[in-house]
Amino acid sequence: MRLGLHFLKKRHREKFNWLEHIFYGFCMGTADVVPGVSGGTMAFILGVYEDLINTLRMCTDKEFLLTFWNKGPKHALDLLNWKLLIALGAGMLMAILTFAKIIEHLLLTQPLLIWSFFFGLIVASFLILVRRVQSDTMSFILYLLLGTVLGYLLVGLSPTTTPHTWWFLILSGAIAICAMILPGISGSFILVLLGKYSFLLHAVNERDLLPLLLVAIGAGLGLLAFSRGLAWLLTHYHDRTVVVLIGLMVGSIRKIWPWKAMAGSMEYNILPPTLLDSMTLAAIFMMALGFLAVWLLEKLHAAMHSG
Repeated sequence: MRLGLHFLKKRHREKFNWLEHIFYGFCMGTADVVPGVSGGTMAFILGVYEDLINTLRMCTDKEFLLTFWNKGPKHALDLLNWKLLIALGAGMLMAILTFAKIIEHLLLTQPLLIWSFFFGLIVASFLILVRRVQSDTMSFILYLLLGTVLGYLLVGLSPTTTPHTWWFLILSGAIAICAMILPGISGSFILVLLGKYSFLLHAVNERDLLPLLLVAIGAGLGLLAFSRGLAWLLTHYHDRTVVVLIGLMVGSIRKIWPWKAMAGSMEYNILPPTLLDSMTLAAIFMMALGFLAVWLLEKLHAAMHSG
């Protein structure tokens, strides 16, 4: 069955819940604000990941483009799950505008607690996603290891200094958006590596629209190109692709581990100095809170779609 017709029939069968999907987008946007946490992970947990990727892929499909050219945008949109894109996009925008300043402040003032919370999110996400994979043990271990190594190496890269020119902002958006839709690879962290995270976070908080527009253009181009390849992998090698994506998320724990130390200009992970001091106990509490947040989110999603 053609992908566009699949979405069309699916939409006729199911009533679209706008508030539910705006909330999903809000969760994704909140995750994407933080370097090290992926909005794709939230989409995975909430059950909209593959529909999102396939809808984005359809935007560059021959069937969609020919329909757009011959019959106009109204008929072309009938081939897309466009309500999903609008709802998720609206929720993500709301989250970014709401939490950008808060996250910026917390990362500066309470890094141990905020990273502990996100560590709990990642651990809970891993346990939830593993249950959804149907694979033999050996294949699971091999592909999980592959994804983990890739994720571990990627998040270990050091940030660099780059220009704020228009072409590099477009390029940064294209690269970062590819990471944002991958569970475990944070688009915000890619922006850190490209030397653009603080610059763009400041632009959001100051409502400086030009650099944000340039990044958005790059993000749109990158999203349309990258989604085709990812959709093909999910169609032909679903479980193996999912396990590699889960591994990327596991590898990202290297970045999210809350306890850090510096050796010159290099940052590395350490164990907590003691389990008895108030800050360590507070960090453990925040880990549990992050774990509980994802667990409740998954239960809420299951309850809303039961039966």
